[in-house]
Amino acid sequence: MELARRLTLTDAVAIGLGSMIGAGVFSVWGPAIEVAGSGLLIALAIAAVVAYCNAASSAQLAAVHPVAGGTYAYARAEIGPWWGFIAGWCFVIGKVASCAAMAMTFAAYAAPAGWELPVAIVAVGALAAVNCFGVTRTALLTRILVVASLLGLAIVAAAGFTAAPSAVPAPLPDLTLYGVLQGAGLLFFAFAGYARIATMGEEVTNPARNIPRAIAIALTGALIVYVLIAIVVILTLGADAATSTAPLAAVVDAAGWSALAPVVRVAAAAASLGALLALLTGIGRTTLAMARESDLPRFLAVVHPRWQVPYRAEIVIALIVIGIVLVADLRNAIGFSSFGVLLYYLIANASAFRQQRAARRYPRFVPVIGALGCLVLVNTLPVLASLIGTGVVIIGVAYRMLRLRVAR
Repeated sequence: MELARRLTLTDAVAIGLGSMIGAGVFSVWGPAIEVAGSGLLIALAIAAVVAYCNAASSAQLAAVHPVAGGTYAYARAEIGPWWGFIAGWCFVIGKVASCAAMAMTFAAYAAPAGWELPVAIVAVGALAAVNCFGVTRTALLTRILVVASLLGLAIVAAAGFTAAPSAVPAPLPDLTLYGVLQGAGLLFFAFAGYARIATMGEEVTNPARNIPRAIAIALTGALIVYVLIAIVVILTLGADAATSTAPLAAVVDAAGWSALAPVVRVAAAAASLGALLALLTGIGRTTLAMARESDLPRFLAVVHPRWQVPYRAEIVIALIVIGIVLVADLRNAIGFSSFGVLLYYLIANASAFRQQRAARRYPRFVPVIGALGCLVLVNTLPVLASLIGTGVVIIGVAYRMLRLRVAR
């Protein structure tokens, strides 16, 4: 059974914004400033360029292959089943780790002290249930959460631009090339949500027109928000942002708007939920596409006859995310996620590069820049995260080799 085409352009843009303007914009500035220092805006520009190239490649591919699965489906069609499998596997493992990170971030903002773990688990279960009852409900809830996130960011921007800081911001550390690139890698983690639109190609109306437009609109909107917030954090906190676990709440406090800090915390919690919801949705669709091709167990390919969603995949993914929440910490989850996501986009750019002239919507140098950017940024990740990620990719490859041998 095929998925229903119910998502409009507005729905797709909302899902993309909900994925990008999520927990990352509320938490990424401290770690990014710590490594990039006075080169923060340069790092943001690098991350934006790589994200744009990846978005362009994803849009170009989605216009020709408007089916569920994202780069898993695109790479299978353009460069072969093995590359498609690796892309899909990297997406699933990377984004499952992202789900765990978003759940932990939500709990850090919303839960009373000592209750973070059960609150994170409940959040994953509740949003998985929403996904199981239809994609239009997902789009509606995502819109609500995006509005709440933007309200909190508007308060931060107003406080930062209109109020004098209570103290002189601490000078930023000097920039280094490696620090700027590492900062770009951290900031890219917050940009990565536009792929969620492409993975839902089987559910978007008029996909050849709406998917490329939705990706471009969502990415542009997120970039504008990020630039404004980066400037506010630099002007208000400076290097002190590196020591804050909630830097945007610290901006409001430093600007003398402490009464509105709880609103910012609520917005951060809403943003985390929005990102978690969109992540769960995208992983479910890629899992469905892989199960249809037997690259994951066929059990996961079942679509609910009434709600028309891959409910078995959603349930299994939620259980795995809960398992990660129980055993991992936030830093490890983010590092592992970045490894998988960057490899996924590397293959997306390679797939777009292989497309014939008639299918190209962007110059051929765009996927080249995107692929090189992914290679550079993945090599700035912590060594432990890269080693663990490499090991899990090898496990996936071994699984497919074994399945193919058994099938023969």
